[in-house]
Amino acid sequence: MKKNNIFLTFIIPIITVIALLVIQALCDLELPSYTSDIINNGIQQGGIDEALPEVLTVDMYDAIVRISDENSAIMASYDLFIADDLSTSERNDLTEKYPLLKEEDLYLLKHLTEEETKIVEEQIKLPLIITAMLYSNNESIVNFLNIKVPENSTLLDLVLAMDKEAFDRITNTIEDTLTTLDTSIIDQYAVSSVNTIYSGIGLNMEDYQINYIITKGLMMLTIAGIGMIVAIVVGFLIAKLAAKIGYVLRSKVVRKIMSFSSSEFNEFGASSLITRSTNDIEQIKMFFVMLLRIVVFAPIMGIGAFIKVSDNPLNWIIGLALIIIFVLIGLLFGFAMPKFKKMQKLIDRMNLVSREIISGMPVIRTFGTEKYEEERFDNANLKLTKTNLFVNRLMGIMMPSMMLVMNIISILIVWYGAKQIDFGTLQVGTLLAFISYTMQIILSFLMISLVSVMMPRALVSLKRVKEILKTKSSITEPINPVSFKSKQKGVVEFKNVSFQYPDADEAMLKNISFKATPGTTTAFIGSTGSGKSTLINLIPRFFDATSGEIYVDGVNIKEASLIELRNKIGYVPQKGMLFSGTIKSNLMLGNDNLSEKEMIASARVSQSLEFIKQKENQFDSSISQGGSNVSGGQKQRLSIARAIAKNPEIYIFDDSFSALDFKTDASLRKALFKYAKDATILIVAQRISTIMNADNIIVLNEGEIVGSGTHKQLMKNCQIYKEIALSQLKEEEL
Repeated sequence: MKKNNIFLTFIIPIITVIALLVIQALCDLELPSYTSDIINNGIQQGGIDEALPEVLTVDMYDAIVRISDENSAIMASYDLFIADDLSTSERNDLTEKYPLLKEEDLYLLKHLTEEETKIVEEQIKLPLIITAMLYSNNESIVNFLNIKVPENSTLLDLVLAMDKEAFDRITNTIEDTLTTLDTSIIDQYAVSSVNTIYSGIGLNMEDYQINYIITKGLMMLTIAGIGMIVAIVVGFLIAKLAAKIGYVLRSKVVRKIMSFSSSEFNEFGASSLITRSTNDIEQIKMFFVMLLRIVVFAPIMGIGAFIKVSDNPLNWIIGLALIIIFVLIGLLFGFAMPKFKKMQKLIDRMNLVSREIISGMPVIRTFGTEKYEEERFDNANLKLTKTNLFVNRLMGIMMPSMMLVMNIISILIVWYGAKQIDFGTLQVGTLLAFISYTMQIILSFLMISLVSVMMPRALVSLKRVKEILKTKSSITEPINPVSFKSKQKGVVEFKNVSFQYPDADEAMLKNISFKATPGTTTAFIGSTGSGKSTLINLIPRFFDATSGEIYVDGVNIKEASLIELRNKIGYVPQKGMLFSGTIKSNLMLGNDNLSEKEMIASARVSQSLEFIKQKENQFDSSISQGGSNVSGGQKQRLSIARAIAKNPEIYIFDDSFSALDFKTDASLRKALFKYAKDATILIVAQRISTIMNADNIIVLNEGEIVGSGTHKQLMKNCQIYKEIALSQLKEEEL
């Protein structure tokens, strides 16, 4: 895949998903704060969320300024509004909000920056509380000062009328008492003081409270809605990405497998290759989904929640919870990793046994080994089941353990939080928000622990898939392939060719030399294991010769393009192999432009036309996987027809006539030699009758050529050939 395609297909969507997950996490992190505000400020504090009054009467303003020793920041934060000086529209707007403005002048808070608001709020707290206490005729203050307050008057009026010395003595005494209290209690008193001032000014505090709760509630709904929409979009993008990753990995693995030589197939094994290209890739895909959805989202949630509660006195409970969770994750990880490695190997074994039993069912029934095969399958199945059960039990233990930790932590928070509320150092809303944030932190680590348990299996699968992708095929394309010579068509030449299988003790073929030309038939015969099939498999480069050279049309096949080389060859394997589809699709496998006339001709030559015409849909008749719905002979003839339909320069028949009766064999060969009279035909056979008329018969014994010539010549000069011939036919037939 090109870099631009990778960027568009994966990088941009992944960056988008990460950005959206950050937005989703931020939305989720804000919700507990709003819940806390609604409980603390909206319900308990009458909708007042800061200790800085928007409006003050002249007396209140004077008292606050005097108590604060004429603090410049406080004085600069308020403007005096005189009703008579306002325009009609301004007066109407302000008097609707502050009805007292109709009767007297008021000080209104200016528009301050967030930083200025914090500074003024901190400096005005104590003067504000003292002023509110005096204004509300606080009973304890009245008794302490032993002052009788006249009706329709306030203690604030009396204190303001005193001289500076008396005023300072009273306010300093109250201030000294307040400074002994906890900061959180002072904050609560300050907010309560704002409520007292607003009530005195004539504001409708019930409406003020309802408006605050509705405003915060609508903001919560908006944030929750944004989070929901983002979560849906993230789910869609991740699902699409995971599907694309699965598709790309499967494509790469299958393409790589297609490039393997027989050596690599034997090294991995068919069952393992199937598992790696299906189950292992599915494990990687699932882990990718978890990785993107959790590993990005969970840390943001955990860190964000921890920041939100960083100044809470109950933080030690979170630390305790995290220690317990880390211990649990460590234990689970330690036990799970070896089992996940073992599980993938057991799946390979299970696939191998299942494949052998299904494909070898006729043989199993013939030899009556059903009992043995059942025991073999049960053994593989039992080992996989036990490993699966162990892993699933680990997962089963993890979830209740985490829930137990969460419940214990919740109890601890409520227990110690209730004490803090009783002492006045914590508010109910803050406690509820702390519980929410704690659960978010624990759930974040719980989600990460789920990934950590899945990770070992995914890493094992990733390693197995990587082994396929990193394996270099022993059959490689030349960097600068040599083109075939147009003057030569179908010339095959072996020059001192030897071949030895990997890890074999001795060579299978030794010093093989021969030449096959167009218009001739070259046959190979010999005892089982003499190297006949190995020899012809060297021509399409299913294996590469260990030494010596093989030439096709005058070009060393190692220097030629694999595609061009194999396009010259019509290969029929020893075991007829058909693909699911139709007869037509199988015949067109090597020739996409196959005409109906050519299709009929190839079927006629292969002696397949008769049984094809008997089928209802003829060439459009369906073929099951592996050709299981046709007989062995029909399957072999269709395989031969497929090679003929390709109209190649070189025909290779690897004992491809063994499933045919003598009459069909003879008819097929006669038609083939006539149809392909200009092609080179190479035949591996066990039956003498199949190769008697070949132009050149090569006799192999233990990997060496022990005879070469026509049938008559070999009957005279090659004892091994003569013995094979006499073992099959009567002397008069030879």
